[in-house]
Amino acid sequence: MGMDDRSASVTVCEDGPLLLRGPFTLRTQDGAVVDPGRATVALCRCGRSAIKPFCDGTHKAVGFQAPSAPTGERPLSSED
Repeated sequence: MGMDDRSASVTVCEDGPLLLRGPFTLRTQDGAVVDPGRATVALCRCGRSAIKPFCDGTHKAVGFQAPSAPTGERPLSSED
């Protein structure tokens, strides 16, 4: 079964960013639309990027470590 070409996908990169491939809409917490300027963006996971929410590669310099695969059961959300 193939992925729908019209849906966004998120790829978790080990020790790195989240790659978001569109189409997608990125918004601030206040709902303002952020124009990423491209169809694929890298979103910061280390919290140290100077261009948040986007990745600037700082995770490499600070030694950020995080697996790409889930490490346990996912927490239940209010929708579950």
